[in-house]
Amino acid sequence: MAEIRTSEVIVDGVRSPLLATGPDHDSTAVVFIHGNPGSSHDFRGLLATVGDHTRAVALDMPGFGQADKPRNFSQSAVGHARHLDGALAKLAISDVHLVLHDFGGLWGLTWAAAHLEQVASITLMNTGAISEHRWHWPARLWLVRGIGELVMRLTTTAAFKLIIQHGYALKPWPTPLPADFLAHMAHDFDAETRDAVLHLYRASRNMGEFGPALAYLLRQHAIPALVIWGARDHFLPVKHAHQQLDAFPSAEVVILDKAGHFPMISHPAQTEAAVTRFLKPLLAQAQAPAPRLDAEQIQPAR
Repeated sequence: MAEIRTSEVIVDGVRSPLLATGPDHDSTAVVFIHGNPGSSHDFRGLLATVGDHTRAVALDMPGFGQADKPRNFSQSAVGHARHLDGALAKLAISDVHLVLHDFGGLWGLTWAAAHLEQVASITLMNTGAISEHRWHWPARLWLVRGIGELVMRLTTTAAFKLIIQHGYALKPWPTPLPADFLAHMAHDFDAETRDAVLHLYRASRNMGEFGPALAYLLRQHAIPALVIWGARDHFLPVKHAHQQLDAFPSAEVVILDKAGHFPMISHPAQTEAAVTRFLKPLLAQAQAPAPRLDAEQIQPAR
């Protein structure tokens, strides 16, 4: 397992802490982008595994984790895509293997659609180009001005953990999430992040309209893709998993039967194995030396 290092990157005055493994200066990297209400911490297991093979970086995006949380930051797909673009430039990463979860899918795919020449592969975990989307019940409350603010103020740590763990009490429950993971996420879910979440959902109110547009832009390019989805996700139902073939026709789709919205946490061994199996040949291909031409091959034409 690779050692995990801590660092940070600042884009337009907004600081993003990051976790990193592998070589620190390679221009090729696996880049992990979390969603709501996550952070780089969500990917510690994957970072340690992937870092044995290449450079890997996970960011805290603005408004989340321990990143800066300015109220004037645009919690839109474009706002986060711009921040990601600036971070990659600062980190001198030009060939990107994206690993995206939850809202990280919307942010990362928006960036990818504008920078296709830099995209080496895309791994989607319970996220992607989502269409025909119906918001889960907490989101429907957050979308209503006044109601959302009240709900955020009244949400206790215990209630937060229960919602993250189960979502809908009457649906089949996923494998429980570890207590330390829930505690870390609850600690990060401070007043500033709660405010960021309200802005995020209201900026993404019509998320189902993004999916077809992103799929149209991305399917024109043969981007290697892997889709991992928890079958018991209460927030983004598993029906959206095969929907990703609209954007990535050759994608491999892996469904984890008892996983929920955080398969990399509840089923780390299966998730890490699938991601490593997908990335290793792509990384080996990129690292392979260019073929050398012998003297006969470089003779001028007569």
